[in-house]
Amino acid sequence: MKFKQFDKQQYLTIETFRKNGQGVRTPVWFAQDGETLRIWTQADSGKVKRIRRDGKARITPSTASGESLGEWINASATIFETEEEVAKTAGLFRKKYGLAFNLFGMMGSIRRAKYATIQIKITG
Repeated sequence: MKFKQFDKQQYLTIETFRKNGQGVRTPVWFAQDGETLRIWTQADSGKVKRIRRDGKARITPSTASGESLGEWINASATIFETEEEVAKTAGLFRKKYGLAFNLFGMMGSIRRAKYATIQIKITG
C-alpha cells in the first residue's frame, strides 16, 4: 500500500515550494481516501497559493511540530474548492478526528473561513 507509513498517524508534514524553489514545510492533519490523502485547510493559506502555482510536493508522517517520523515521498498536490469535495474531506476528518475536528470547524464558522481540500497523490 502506497501510504503504509501513514497508517495510524495523526499528522503529516507537506513541503510545498516557493517560486524560487525554496521548500516550505507545514505539519497538518490528513485523511486517507483510497489511493490519495486529503488535507483540509483554509482556501487562502500559503500552501494553497504555492500548490496553485506548482503542484509539486513532498510528504512525510510527522509529529504535530513537524518532526519527520518516516521517509519523505514525492507527491503531486491538487486543490479542490467545490462544496462537494470540501464536504467529502470534512466527512473523512470527522470520522478520523471526531470532536477535535468539530471544534476546529466551529472556530472556522465563527471566522467565516472558506476551506479547500488538498488532494495528494504519490508520484515516485
